[in-house]
Amino acid sequence: MRRTVDYTWRLAELMAARGLHSTTDLIPLLAERGVELSRPQVYRLVNQRPERVSLQFIAAICDIFGCGPEDLITVTAADARKRKTGTSPAPNVVDLARAARPRRARVIDDDH
Repeated sequence: MRRTVDYTWRLAELMAARGLHSTTDLIPLLAERGVELSRPQVYRLVNQRPERVSLQFIAAICDIFGCGPEDLITVTAADARKRKTGTSPAPNVVDLARAARPRRARVIDDDH
């Protein structure tokens, strides 16, 4: 059976958790570890999902933040063909039945 594999790039989250809010703060930390990248390259690596990253870069990031690759990249895999599970809605879908909706408020003037 075929599987679809996807990943989430979490470098911006790691930086925010450690108090680094500017991508330029990362440049000297990478340079200390032998990874020389330009300002635009670091910006793209932080704010966009990269397709290719060197293992040296991943090792440097893991050293900077004291984490493992699993903290930097979250991998998800699922079967390509999903089985039909009957008529029950997906668990993340909210049923918007009339009874669950809030009632409209009526504003009554005190003078009348």
